[in-house]
Amino acid sequence: MEFVATNNAPQAIGPYSQAVRVGDMLFTSGQIALKPDGSEEVLGQGIEAQTRQVLENLKNVLEAGGSSLDKVIKTTIFLADMGDFATVNAIYEEYFGAHKPARSTVAVKTLPKNALVEIDAIAKV
Repeated sequence: MEFVATNNAPQAIGPYSQAVRVGDMLFTSGQIALKPDGSEEVLGQGIEAQTRQVLENLKNVLEAGGSSLDKVIKTTIFLADMGDFATVNAIYEEYFGAHKPARSTVAVKTLPKNALVEIDAIAKV
């Protein structure tokens, strides 16, 4: 088991790792719209800006673990408002293109730091 950390994504804000690599599998922690330096400025913006920042963070964690978006097997999307589903879905499609991993989308009451969206992934290395 290898713990993955990169300065190209926000540092963990609790007792967890950005990702854990086990053999040829990579399990990421959920990413919210913090900048890699920990800045919360994106959290004050809307769902579009937050989703893009989340996916950039996820991409960077995957790359640090020896993987990439095109090797993702499964994602989970957590939304503070299911009314944002169509917007998040469109941006998600921009990032994943023709690659269509399995996915769950869950509406939640609140997310860390009152984020609007959080995404985690399981990927092949």
